[in-house]
Amino acid sequence: MIYRRGNRYVILLTALFGLLSNVIYAQNKVHVVVKGDTIFSISRSYGVSQEDLMRQNGISDPSKLLVGMRLSIPSGAGDLPAVAAAVPVTASPGGTYAGAYAEYTVAANDTLYSIARTRGVTLQALRDINGFSRDYVLKAGEKIKIPNPAAAANSTVQSAIARPPLKPIDPSIRWPVTAKEILYMSGNKGVLVTGEISESVKSLTRGTVVYASPWRGYGNVAVVESDGGYRYLYGACGTLSVRKGDSVEPGAELGKLGIYPASGKPDLVLIVSHDGSPVDPVKAPRF
Repeated sequence: MIYRRGNRYVILLTALFGLLSNVIYAQNKVHVVVKGDTIFSISRSYGVSQEDLMRQNGISDPSKLLVGMRLSIPSGAGDLPAVAAAVPVTASPGGTYAGAYAEYTVAANDTLYSIARTRGVTLQALRDINGFSRDYVLKAGEKIKIPNPAAAANSTVQSAIARPPLKPIDPSIRWPVTAKEILYMSGNKGVLVTGEISESVKSLTRGTVVYASPWRGYGNVAVVESDGGYRYLYGACGTLSVRKGDSVEPGAELGKLGIYPASGKPDLVLIVSHDGSPVDPVKAPRF
């Protein structure tokens, strides 16, 4: 069951995630412009509006962005920790796959549907890897990521994402989805829980939703803050059923499982922390 509290529950932005001890927030964050950056792409990366980004940096003409410029990111923009192992990508300008995805420059009359069809990927996978909402409209000249259809079968990519699966799966441990396979993510305490596409992603605990929005590389993400300083991140949702500020009970639907772009499979990303320190999701409380 989901309850909405409105403004009665105030969440401090500086304590939004606390998922790892080295979380960096966008307040006082500086972005150094690299080749291919645009005001649009930078604003999407940090979850701020183009207008706020331009206003903070005194930019009147977005086309005048130069490589090497240092841009101050407006305060109040959240940033998720780099929890998943990055898959090296060296895509050529023409869009040749050399890793988990290729970069593609949108042409006039392109649509997400037409690109997905011609590249042999699902529409949802294309949305997930770019963090696009269902009603997102492409813009000519925009650079987007095209997921590599072969990435899921590429053992090199898989080894970069996760260590060997936990075997056997303990039926006494409750997971947000019906677990077919559970893998530890490289370099952190998070896990990938393989389920069925579009199945319900259920909260393991009661608590308050402190984040519910797309995030680059993770599709739609929901973060639930529970009693005792625990936070649970549920990533790679195809759609979300909750909003920031919602109160949820154990078993409440947070969304529907989508495709995790780094694996090309319906893998739920689950990361748990306690007072800012990572917790093994296998041992995390379910209450």
